[in-house]
Amino acid sequence: MKHAAKLLTLLALLALTFIPTASARALGPLDSGPVIFGGNYVLKSGDTLDGDLVVFGGNASIEADALVKGSIVIFGGNIRLDGALTGDLVLIGGAGSLGEEAVVKGDLVTVGGSVNRAEGARVEGQTRNEGAIEIPIPQIPKATALPDKPVPTTPSVAGPKFDFDPFGSAFGVLGQAIFIAALAMALSLFMRPQMERVADELVRQPLTAAGVGLLTALVSPVAVVLMILTVILILAIPFFALALALAWLFGLVSIGMEAGERFSRAVGQNWPPVLTAGFGAFLMTLVVQGIGLIPCVGWLVPFFVGAAGIGAVTLTLLETRKRPRAAAPAPGLDEPLPPAS
Repeated sequence: MKHAAKLLTLLALLALTFIPTASARALGPLDSGPVIFGGNYVLKSGDTLDGDLVVFGGNASIEADALVKGSIVIFGGNIRLDGALTGDLVLIGGAGSLGEEAVVKGDLVTVGGSVNRAEGARVEGQTRNEGAIEIPIPQIPKATALPDKPVPTTPSVAGPKFDFDPFGSAFGVLGQAIFIAALAMALSLFMRPQMERVADELVRQPLTAAGVGLLTALVSPVAVVLMILTVILILAIPFFALALALAWLFGLVSIGMEAGERFSRAVGQNWPPVLTAGFGAFLMTLVVQGIGLIPCVGWLVPFFVGAAGIGAVTLTLLETRKRPRAAAPAPGLDEPLPPAS
């Protein structure tokens, strides 16, 4: 059995070194016998093979009165033995058939294979069925453990984010336009003269109004800081912010009313003042805020329009304060004098 185990080890090494061909003859691992890859080998009756026979995935046939002076190893193939064998017969994953006149003077070893023995077949050595061939694996020495060191992490650089929802933005602009239009229609019922004065001031000096509004927007944060530093004026901050927001809204509706009047004159229509103010504010807000949706530079248009509205309201307030109050007219000559007391 030791001879069979040694033979199996040599044949396993041989399988790794040979190049597969359809049918090849090469030097055997022990006694220069044939090595068959995927082919058929037949030893005729009366012939003698001096050496070992190795078959990989093929078929071997040893006819009656034929003699093999060596061992036979079958890897995944088939063998029909009717003659004599002086060595061992090893089947690894293969199938064998021993005829009535077959003689095996060595051992019969099967590893995952099967052998069909006739009644007259003789095996003079041991007959063993091995489940697997145990090949000792050398122990690999453990590597020396390296000390744990913190791995430096590369800080992630946040790239630019572009979060733009066209449908949500469009509905937002539409909502703003409807709100400004409704506010313009409501204010035109009660404050139409004031709206007309603001619009006239913007038309008369648009650059000055834009400059005053821009200056107001820039000075407002400084004024808020000064109010915070002055404890007494802290309560005035909400009123200041509210006044700035109201001036912005009133300037927008006044510009919208002027745009509506110009549009109605351009199309030759004579709409009611309320409808003119509402339509003009709606159209103006829709166009200005729609331009504001353009990335990077679109915000400039709503900013300057709002600044122009704030500036027009500021100039109107200043002009109103500077304008002297009109004196009561003197009674005419034809008017009757009041009765003397």
